[in-house]
Amino acid sequence: MKRLIQNVLFAILLLISNACFGQDVALFQQFNGKYDFVFIGNTLNPIENSFQTSVSVLTSSSAQLSLNPNDQIEKAYLYWAGCGPGDFEVKLNGQTIQPDRTFILQRAVSNLIFDYFSAFKDVTGLVQSTGNGNYTLSDLDVSSYIDFHSQRSTNFAGWAIIVVYKNTNLTLNQLNIYDGMQAVPDEVNITLNSLNVIDNNDAKIGFLAWEGDSGIAVNETLRINGTPIGNPPLNPVNNAFNGTNSLTNSNVLYNMDLDVYPIQNNISIGDTSAQIQLTSNQDFVMINAIVTKLNSQLPDAIIEINNVEKQCDSRTILVNYKVMNPNSTAILPSNTPISIYANDIYIKTIYTQSNIPIDGNEIGQTNVIIPTSIPNNFNLMMMVDDLGSAVGTITEINEYNNKFVIPVELTVAPLFNLVPNLESCNLGNSKGIFDFSNYVTLVKVNSSDTVSFFESQTNAQNNLNPILNIQNYIAITTPKTIYIRIDNNGCYSITSFKLNTKNCPPIVYNFVTPDNDGVNDTFHIAGLKDIFLNHIISIYNRWGKLIWTGNNSTNEWDGYSNNGLLINDNQVPSGTYFYVIELNDPDFKEPLTGYLYLTK
Repeated sequence: MKRLIQNVLFAILLLISNACFGQDVALFQQFNGKYDFVFIGNTLNPIENSFQTSVSVLTSSSAQLSLNPNDQIEKAYLYWAGCGPGDFEVKLNGQTIQPDRTFILQRAVSNLIFDYFSAFKDVTGLVQSTGNGNYTLSDLDVSSYIDFHSQRSTNFAGWAIIVVYKNTNLTLNQLNIYDGMQAVPDEVNITLNSLNVIDNNDAKIGFLAWEGDSGIAVNETLRINGTPIGNPPLNPVNNAFNGTNSLTNSNVLYNMDLDVYPIQNNISIGDTSAQIQLTSNQDFVMINAIVTKLNSQLPDAIIEINNVEKQCDSRTILVNYKVMNPNSTAILPSNTPISIYANDIYIKTIYTQSNIPIDGNEIGQTNVIIPTSIPNNFNLMMMVDDLGSAVGTITEINEYNNKFVIPVELTVAPLFNLVPNLESCNLGNSKGIFDFSNYVTLVKVNSSDTVSFFESQTNAQNNLNPILNIQNYIAITTPKTIYIRIDNNGCYSITSFKLNTKNCPPIVYNFVTPDNDGVNDTFHIAGLKDIFLNHIISIYNRWGKLIWTGNNSTNEWDGYSNNGLLINDNQVPSGTYFYVIELNDPDFKEPLTGYLYLTK
């Protein structure tokens, strides 16, 4: 697809005589503070290509950086360029350099397509470590294309470094670096946006341009806001791009220009943009980078949301935020408005509390009530320097970086199903054993929720001491309430159910062999003792004579009589006896009766 687009462009270029295709010059980087800039660089043309008797372009050249002792290098940007489709691996002071970005420009002349290139690399670290001294760019080789380009006298190569530096003795300035690849003939118009002209004193503009020829000056003008500018004698008004370096006052920078012009008379206080117009009826000139320096004293309000604190089942959130004033040239005053939106719906406005200095910040927090009309999932936006209608009260360096958006999901208690109470047999004094393991699944509406069980509501709320054995849970006394906590990773719900015991029918073991062997030594009735508290047991012999009575407080019968005529140590003989167990329970109105067998 890319090759197809290129082929189409080639065809269009061939149809349009002297047409160019490149990249529009646009803002690349902005610096606000006590900054200034300088260019260094050099051509690789041994002589202006228009005057060459034999075609050649060098592969290396050098330039000197000479900053003042108090100048601190903030950024250094390397550009290199030449004829042909591009050499994208060079060396700077022996270090191999490959580009971060590249630019291309194609020109159609007399049914021929001419390629030109430029490359960009951030070399801040290298320049900061090297500092002042000699810089050599090498291994830039365009030799394969110079013969072809010599047809139009556009065989060239060169390089430049834009150095941005800081110095506390400088005024507060705004530096804008623009780059791209645009060319003439016949006319190029470039709009420089993102300006803030507060004071036009010492305002200046710098150009990095390629392929200008000193011997060609046919309607070659550089205009700022419609007014031609120049810097004679080095840069005449009618020959702006003529192979010069106005920082070194050199006129032998063949086929490239590093020129800086004062523009205090070309801009006005309050300007936010500038119009650059380059005309040439003959000379082929490519603009690669433009730097402006303007006096500016403005804040730059930026806000960020650090975190949002939420409570379960609440539409009130606590927003922690920070207002910053970075990359600025003036304080951000107190009472700067901050408006808060949910899904772009205005909620409220708050204000900063104090003056925020350059590179300073203010940390704050505020409660925000989210209306019920807003869904639980929404975008929370805070916009500084905004009164609630995207209109602010502060003039800033950048009016388009005032908002911060973060997704928020309100925590809503999970839905749950009610579960029934459980009942088991009374094991004595209302003790019971229960299995509620299936309630883990039964209580959940959302299968991803987690479920845990607790013996108190406080423990359930604090998620402390959960019940671990839910298959054989022993309740010492009943009725007892069990609390269920259903979690959805942010919120929880609590429900409960009761454990109850009931008196189940007793089980009579009617064989008694009181021989102290631990088996059937007494008349045992399972599920009777401490369950039917008012029970009465009566035992009769075969003649209907009552020989023993007992209740909840007596021991089990072991073959001794406690009623009637007591003889032989109250022992009764082996035989068949009849028992009557009166449970005295409303659920068991009829007594339990039957025979028991005593064997000695």
